[in-house]
Amino acid sequence: MALSREQIASIASLARLELTPGEFPVYQESLSRIVDFIGALDRADTTGVAPMAHPLPGLSQRLRPDAVTESDRHEAYQQNAPQVAAGLYLVPKVIE
Repeated sequence: MALSREQIASIASLARLELTPGEFPVYQESLSRIVDFIGALDRADTTGVAPMAHPLPGLSQRLRPDAVTESDRHEAYQQNAPQVAAGLYLVPKVIE
């Protein structure tokens, strides 16, 4: 599926990209190839394939123990702050 220039402009706008006229053909070709690849994946026959939560059945991910490894040092950090109240940093109001 070849994407049109208008579709590329719309995608660029959504991504907050400003494309030069010379960049449109490059993006048009590469994004069209990506869409074609996704279409090929969508046409793959997956009947009889069970969904899986992990690519290697019977294995689980090793996780580190959920343990506190550092002490609470917020008071030491807040000694450098110009204003602190109730353990929070006070900052000047910048939005009215």
